[in-house]
Amino acid sequence: MSSIPSLESLHAMGAAQQPTYPDRAALGAAVDRLRTMPPLVFAGECDDLTDKLAAVTRGEAFLLQGGDCAETLAGVTADNVRNKLRVLLQMSVVLTYAASVPVVKVGRLAGQYAKPRSKDTETRTMPDGQSVTLPAYRGDAVNGFDFTPESRTPDPQRLVDVYNASAATLNLVRAFTTGGYADLRQVHTWNTDFVRSSPAGQRYEAVANEIERALEFIRAIGADPEEFHRVDFHSSHEALVLEYEHAMTRIDSRTEQPYDVSGHFVWIGERTRQLDGAHVELLSRIRNPIGVKLGPTTTADDALALAAKLNPDNTPGRLTFITRFGAGKIRDGLPQIVEKVTAEGVQVAWVCDPMHGNTFEASSGYKTRRLEDVVEEVQGFFDVHRSLGTWPGGLHVELTGDDVTECVGGGEDLLEMDLHNRYESVCDPRLNRVQSLELAFLVAEMLRKA
Repeated sequence: MSSIPSLESLHAMGAAQQPTYPDRAALGAAVDRLRTMPPLVFAGECDDLTDKLAAVTRGEAFLLQGGDCAETLAGVTADNVRNKLRVLLQMSVVLTYAASVPVVKVGRLAGQYAKPRSKDTETRTMPDGQSVTLPAYRGDAVNGFDFTPESRTPDPQRLVDVYNASAATLNLVRAFTTGGYADLRQVHTWNTDFVRSSPAGQRYEAVANEIERALEFIRAIGADPEEFHRVDFHSSHEALVLEYEHAMTRIDSRTEQPYDVSGHFVWIGERTRQLDGAHVELLSRIRNPIGVKLGPTTTADDALALAAKLNPDNTPGRLTFITRFGAGKIRDGLPQIVEKVTAEGVQVAWVCDPMHGNTFEASSGYKTRRLEDVVEEVQGFFDVHRSLGTWPGGLHVELTGDDVTECVGGGEDLLEMDLHNRYESVCDPRLNRVQSLELAFLVAEMLRKA
């Protein structure tokens, strides 16, 4: 049985990106409460996802991972959850049908409530001219977005609130994915509200018509597989706040192995992937499938050392490298890493995060991304893997099922001057529903050539 390091030993390693809780007694009470709560996911479900990601590692499937930059507690509504699920289902249908490849569906949801920050504090000039410095907003798992001392003080009760919100989200997702909403016969229903006004929606409708004809043929010959009526859908988030992840790590009664039962798939971020750091240490001990974000400062030796630490048995499906270089750097920075990791025989799924390396500040002050840059990074990712004979295994995107105006470009031709119309993200900008579907069609074309 693998041992789980204590919280104290993890913090002694100099854990990065952790909130400073002023009320230690309240923090202890919150952690103790979390340790008694039921699992949000089950070890067998995590093993099932590991098997699916092993197929991605072998080049037999493609991972689609998407959702909010940072979930909010107020955003846990049936409409919000359904809309995110809907756009992921639409994207997966496009990728599966157009590229003839199985798609593993993973949401950035039911746990994505904490965010790393570049600074511990934020300073603003108030209307009276006074300069005020407060703790940075680290996501609803830690503190509030409002710029007040009360809101920005880290509150450990929020960890319990995140657990409850994640449980509600997973209940909704399971209801949608097994209760008929995800039935392939619903492909038209997923599109009804925007098909007439969107070129991407019209293109999707054409695919839906082809799928419907194929389903009619299959039914006519007496087949009606269960896979048509439900989908496998898994949850994921960045394993950032150690108190939460440690409290949700449990020993599986079947295998006597530890699993982080806060989500099926958890990843280590670019800012917390130190080889001797607390996050790498904790995730090296759990049996979930795990990911690591690799940015432009990553070397091939860094990647090899992380693989040796996190997946010493070289188990396919256990480890995913999520690359986030930026459109202008991926063709130069990625090849040497992929080449050396592959030459060493490391079993890893390669996934592209085309969002985080392409963020910039608009003249209006809004953080945004150009869809064209996102597409260019994905194209670079595919080009690198094609040149090396390796499999471009997946896509990791920040998106929403709503018609927000947070990223510029795309068929709707959103401009920087449009950002204020419906900018709702509390952290990073997300692709809206139309942009997400446009991206899916473009990636499907890339997959046909892979």
